Amino acid sequence: MLELSTDKVAQVIVRAREMEARTGAWELPDRRHPGEETAEMVLEALRNDPARLALASFLQELSRDELTELVALLWVGRGSFEPEEWDEAIMTAREEYEGPVGITRYLLSNPLLAEHLEEGLERMGYSVSDMEADVR
Repeated sequence: MLELSTDKVAQVIVRAREMEARTGAWELPDRRHPGEETAEMVLEALRNDPARLALASFLQELSRDELTELVALLWVGRGSFEPEEWDEAIMTAREEYEGPVGITRYLLSNPLLAEHLEEGLERMGYSVSDMEADVR
């Protein structure tokens, strides 16, 4: 089913966690206080973060097919598709995103990227802890 190397998925998961840990990126301030940052402002501030740049660079090295599988895996992980709907998730991802740049932006903008990919792998029958141990 999964043609993308699980080692590459594990790399993305580890790098996404590093980005999240370094920046606290998705911990937005309380919305009840006027003038607080918005999600767009947080994303803008992250553009030059070294951990984010490392993840972006890694994603840019992947082929369009590999990126498409990452999106499909993310969708399986968040419950938008079931593992049995893998082919449909792949087709939908191909239709949604025209090229690698759009896919990379989509993946980088997902605050739960690591968690969704990990859950997707598990739902597809892969052992995530074994893969991540090999990456570290």
